[in-house]
Amino acid sequence: MRGRLGRECVYVPSCRFGLFVALRHWCPPGGRVLMSPVNDDVIFFVVLAAGLRPVQAPLNPLDASIDVDAVPDDLWGSLSAVLTTNLYGNPDDTPRLRAKCDASGIPLFEDGAHAIGSEVGGRPVGAWGDASVFSLSKHVGAQAGGFLSCADPGLRGALEETCEDLLLPGRLTAELAYAVRPYAEAAVRGLRLRRAAWATMRLLGLTEREGIRMPLRPEALAGAVGAAPDLAASDPWVRVDMHDYRLRSGRLRLGRIGRRLDRLDEVLAACRAGTEHLLSTPWARPVRRDPQPLFRVPLFVADRDAAIAALARRGIVVGYLYDPPLDDYAGVGFTDLSPDPTGARWFARHALPVDPLRARQVVDVLEESGARPAGAPGGLEPTRG
Repeated sequence: MRGRLGRECVYVPSCRFGLFVALRHWCPPGGRVLMSPVNDDVIFFVVLAAGLRPVQAPLNPLDASIDVDAVPDDLWGSLSAVLTTNLYGNPDDTPRLRAKCDASGIPLFEDGAHAIGSEVGGRPVGAWGDASVFSLSKHVGAQAGGFLSCADPGLRGALEETCEDLLLPGRLTAELAYAVRPYAEAAVRGLRLRRAAWATMRLLGLTEREGIRMPLRPEALAGAVGAAPDLAASDPWVRVDMHDYRLRSGRLRLGRIGRRLDRLDEVLAACRAGTEHLLSTPWARPVRRDPQPLFRVPLFVADRDAAIAALARRGIVVGYLYDPPLDDYAGVGFTDLSPDPTGARWFARHALPVDPLRARQVVDVLEESGARPAGAPGGLEPTRG
């Protein structure tokens, strides 16, 4: 990762842990962070756990990037930082955000969880911010691990020290569970027991999301926000879908992550090919630049629920949905609302994130089901078809 980004990198057990470390290092408690409302709620809770106030940005509805021109001029002076999302690997307008942050004297953070391999302005995503974070659970498929990178190499030692202070000791049971998980998942797929497995987990109370967003639990969340900055107080929200997010990684885990990382270029090449195929379909938005090796390709369908159901019947599960936007989900009690929520709402309602590694299967299902492209958001260029 140091070679890819041209900057120092620190291994962390998860992207969310690395982001917390970055926010705590650069931002004073009580600061305000501009971020995308179309994002995983875990990232929202990490910002709250760091003792910061999320400020939801207006978005470009065709790729959910921050619409720099739509951010009110008077807002920049009130911010402590900006956090990009690079959703599904589509880059935010980072060069302009970098310029805005420099003019305001605030740090820029890049969330590159979906964007290993993506570029913007002739540089990799992650090479623009004061700090950037990456997940090895996405393109690498390691289901653990990540990186925190920094522009100033002199800060590496301080960031490593902060990580050491916040890490929890590794557990043998967690390492063993990590070791057997791929085989258990393969058995479930091979025996076509996915639905039964999910039903059993729900029955035992092991699932933490019944819908797209996790339960907010506002009264309990208010208590956690009052205790911030504190990861322990916010743990019930930050740990969702990854309870090992701050555990020290053992040798077995690091070995598997390293082997997966060795195959990254092969995976990125396959993702780029699948992305090119999906972007040629009637459900894709027009692209005027070389396609990125996207982690997920957002197609736009008129009836997304019907498309998801049609894909599920063929064993294709659609994940990484972020609907409703965070300001609609959390409300003014926990975030500053976007000055213009229309772009985020349109994207959250219509985007169908497709795994480019299953591009041909998905296109076949959408064609057979008669899925219609979504109508274009008002005043913007239409999707193909």
